[in-house]
Amino acid sequence: MKITVVGTGYVGLVSGTCFAETGNTVTCVDIDSEKVKSLRSGKVTIYEPGLETIFERNVKEHRLFFTTSLQEGIKDAQVIMLALPTPPGADGSADLQYVLKVAGELGPMLEDYTVIVNKSTVPVGTAELVRKKVAEGAKVEFDVVSNPEFLREGLAVEDFMKPERVVIGTRSPRARKIMETLYAPYVMQGNPVIVMDEPSAELTKYAANAFLATKITFMNEIANLCERLGADVDLVRKGVGTDSRIGKRFLFAGIGYGGSCFPKDVQALSQSAQQVKYDFKILDAVMEVNENQKTKMIHRMKEYFADGLKGKRIAIWGLSFKPQTDDIREAPALHNIDLLLKEGAEVHVHDPEAMDNVKKLMGDKVHYHNNPYDALTKVDALLIATEWPEYRTPDFDRMAKAMNQKLIFDGRNIYDVSNLRELGFIYYSIGREIVKN
Repeated sequence: MKITVVGTGYVGLVSGTCFAETGNTVTCVDIDSEKVKSLRSGKVTIYEPGLETIFERNVKEHRLFFTTSLQEGIKDAQVIMLALPTPPGADGSADLQYVLKVAGELGPMLEDYTVIVNKSTVPVGTAELVRKKVAEGAKVEFDVVSNPEFLREGLAVEDFMKPERVVIGTRSPRARKIMETLYAPYVMQGNPVIVMDEPSAELTKYAANAFLATKITFMNEIANLCERLGADVDLVRKGVGTDSRIGKRFLFAGIGYGGSCFPKDVQALSQSAQQVKYDFKILDAVMEVNENQKTKMIHRMKEYFADGLKGKRIAIWGLSFKPQTDDIREAPALHNIDLLLKEGAEVHVHDPEAMDNVKKLMGDKVHYHNNPYDALTKVDALLIATEWPEYRTPDFDRMAKAMNQKLIFDGRNIYDVSNLRELGFIYYSIGREIVKN
């Protein structure tokens, strides 16, 4: 099948590459000429485990192409996928300007029946808006389908190639047949392809992300309560997570969620509710709690350092919003850095993949280190903001020798409390006993 993917961000590049992997001919379109130049030269422009291997294979096999020309990119395409950014607007609602701009350009370019797919996360009613925009200039038949993605950054290739489910929003039998054919190679083990109307498909993505964000936030509230009641959130998590009605995933306490999806999707769903005069109280609470949770450890630092944070050297391990990605969008680490700098601290950072992105954003406001232990030299405290695997079993003796004092603020609960006590560290975590030694 000939497929065009408009947009080469995380969703677009992963989707395009994975569609090519099953034999489709895929052209990815992007207005960023430098990005297209890099992709054409064989350089993957995002960090995503497993992507580079199949990217190189499909470019070599002439199944994966890149262009800045929409006209060129959609030639002979049976399916055009819109994987464009939908950032939050000033009021928190999804900004559809990029999606609707491309939709308006597509209409006059269509030469034969085409399925136009909203792959971007968009609010209910967007499929109809896109249909109207395309129809303004179209002279041939077309259908607009909602096909939300459920990719986890760090596991996106695996999620695409073996999806738990595929959601297709369409009331067109013709479009449905094409979409089911397109996804057939990915669901050969029997995972469901769920076909529904367009509004329901659009809402499904928002509902899923808002529920997961709520689950994380609820556990963070439980962790905060554990600290006051003398309970251990890790034990509570295990007791709760073994209940099959609840499940064990997304129950880890920490310094809040971030990334490209949860923050903006919760905001957008709340805004959609407001537009129809529905007071979605849970979502408002989720956003408020998460915002406070992000910098919880800085407030603990200020309590620990009675003379304040001014002049203190603080190390941060982890900058991306989660492990196995270089994505720093809404990463809690950035909020902590901002607050530390405002307090007058000197900040030293390490991350396996995200430091280049932070450099582009923050420049020389912080000190960057290619080795995590180098970031600890003469620091007064370490904050762990992202649970990268390489931080889980460090050389604690080396850490102790490098630091001014053995003081860790663990925003991801990656260490065992009793072990840190034996090693003589002062150790703060989320929802667990404070080790003061």
